[in-house]
Parts: sequence; structure tokens; C-alpha cells
Amino acid sequence: MSTTSLTAVPFNRTHVCDNELGYLTEAVRQGFTCGDGPFTRRATELLRELTGAGHALLTTSCTHALEMSAILLDLRPGDEVIMPSFTFVSTANAYALRGAVPVFVDCRPDTLNIDERLIEAAITGRTRAVVVVHYAGVACEMDAVQALADRYGLAVVEDNAHGLGGFYRNRPLGSFGCMAAQSFHATKNVQCGEGGALLLQDAALAARAEIIREKGTDRSRFYRGQVDKYQWIDIGSSYLPSDVLAAMLTAQLESFGSIQARRHTVWQAYHEGLSEWAGDNGVAQPVVPEDRRHPAHLYYLLLPDLHHRQAFLAHLAAAGVQAAFHYQPLHHAVAGLRYGRTAPGGCPVTEHVADRLVRLPLFAGLDDAGVTRVIEAVRGYRVDR
Repeated sequence: MSTTSLTAVPFNRTHVCDNELGYLTEAVRQGFTCGDGPFTRRATELLRELTGAGHALLTTSCTHALEMSAILLDLRPGDEVIMPSFTFVSTANAYALRGAVPVFVDCRPDTLNIDERLIEAAITGRTRAVVVVHYAGVACEMDAVQALADRYGLAVVEDNAHGLGGFYRNRPLGSFGCMAAQSFHATKNVQCGEGGALLLQDAALAARAEIIREKGTDRSRFYRGQVDKYQWIDIGSSYLPSDVLAAMLTAQLESFGSIQARRHTVWQAYHEGLSEWAGDNGVAQPVVPEDRRHPAHLYYLLLPDLHHRQAFLAHLAAAGVQAAFHYQPLHHAVAGLRYGRTAPGGCPVTEHVADRLVRLPLFAGLDDAGVTRVIEAVRGYRVDR
């Protein structure tokens, strides 16, 4: 049978847990489908246990969690926020919406994270914060980033969209800095279709975040009987997800161990099965430093150049394997040029990585036969030397 007659191996397939439909039914039948219901509380506690966060607030997306962080930082027009250029647009959008200027810093050639050695040169008198993104769930150099932020009096925010279940020197990602944003989008290890969370360590900051999440009101305090009426307290928006989504998320978080076990099995099969091929063809595999644990969020390969990246994607598609490239540099984007600025020295590594990177299928439902097909398809490609 030819590969073209086989069902394609999808790039991603949304994972559904055994008890998910039951929880959804329960959420609807209990009659509490708006936010901050029983499942919201259950999911929040599970998330706090996983991340070690002092406080956690579910949100409608990671994007909205980042927007909340920008409000909590009291950013003003012209303030600057340092971040990697190699990230999703939400990382920059959240701060540009407050009038702040995203300052784009290059990434490391090994982990593809923000290069902590280049951050200091990007700091000016207007810098207010540093946002780190743990690419593929492999932690940034957090000790160096935090030491630099402390020296200059800057806030550190984690965009931890990839990193739930990851660790830096035995400390869970999402527990660093003053705030961390999580994603529960359908493409993430744990998902509820669309969703996110804001993690905080400081109680006062968390209390204000709760108000911002509820349209700028203290309605949550009213529901808890702490005030006799609620009113407009601060700026904010509707960042609170439905308890129906929280029911899905509860089921996912309860199954976190089994989800992660399968994802790690797939990740390791790729890493070992493609090692010799990668070496023979000048293709780079993911780098995970010894003091870090990753959550098997994605598996990528770095082809030698754009020509080979495109040819490789076409080769995999012909073999019935759906693969994908990833972020395009924000410092070259139309909005990046309009709203941000690039740090001294530019972002040459980011540009080179963006042209070369390919992500392979990786999801909890990918069976051994699918993994084997992917590995065989990849091995069938040869780089012209």
C-alpha cells in the first residue's frame, strides 16, 4: 500500500480524557455555567499544586493572562518591556496594547530561548520588565535573568505557554518572577479548547488581579460575602472563563501524569530514533541542559537552511506526515516594526532559526505505529551537501 493511500499522521490531535464528558455534563446540570464555579475552584487548586504558585486565576486565554500582567505592572505609554523576538504575537501584543514598547532580543542558538547575555544591552531608563518565554518548555536561564532584573529593579514575567510540567533546577516553571501566564489552548499538553491562567506569588497583586479579571469590579468579594455590594474598583475586562471550560480543564489536570508519560515516550522515541540521521545530515535536535526538565511540549528539528526546510516539509507531506514550521521573527513583522524596537545587535540567530525549524507531530494520542511512520519518513530525507 502506498503512503499516499494511508491516513496522514496529523500534526496535532486534541486529547480528550476519560472523565471529561462526565464533568461537562455535571457542570451543565448543576446550573452554574458562568465563571468561578465549583470546577473553577477544583482546576485552580490542581494548577497551584502543579506549579507551586501562591495564587492562580483561570483566564479565557494565555493572551488575556498576559494582558492582565501588563495592567498589573501599571505600564504607561513609552515604557519598555524586553522580550524575545522568537515568540508568539501575544507576548508582544499584551504590552503594546498598554502603549508600552516591546524590545526584541535575540535567542540562544541552543535552547532557542531569549539570550540572557544580551538583555543588559537592551535596558534603558524606560525599561520596566523582562518577559521570558520557555521555548518548547525548556527553561530560560532564570538565575541570570532574575539577578539582572534585581540589579536594575525590573519585573520578571514568565510566558509559560509551553512550560507546564517543566522545571529549572528542580523548581517548577510558572513559579518564577512576579507573574506567569499559562495556556490551555487545544494545542497544549493540557487543554480546554481555549483557556489560560495567571499565576502570582504576591497576595496583594493577586487580590488586584482578581478585580481586573472581573471587569474591574470586586464582584468576587461580593459573592464570598466580604462586601454587601460590588462596584467598579479598577480598570479591567471580562477575563473569567466559563465553569464548563473549567470542567474540561479539571479532567485534563487530573490526567496530567498519564498525558505527560505518553508525550515523553513520543519525544524520546524521536530523539533516539533520529539521532544518527540528524548527525549524518547536519540537522540539529533539541537541546535540554542537564539542570532542566522539559514537559515534552513539542519536538523540533533545525534543517541547514530555508531551502532544505521547505523541501523537508514537502517530503514529509508526501509521506503522509503533517509537520509545521513555527514562529516568524516579531522584530521583522509589520506590527513589530510599528510598535516595537530591536535591541542592539539585531536578532540574527532568531532569523536563522525561524527559517530552519520544523516541528514533528506530538500528542498524547499518537500511537507507536504513528511514531514509527514519522521516524521512517524523516529518515527518508537526505540533505544535499
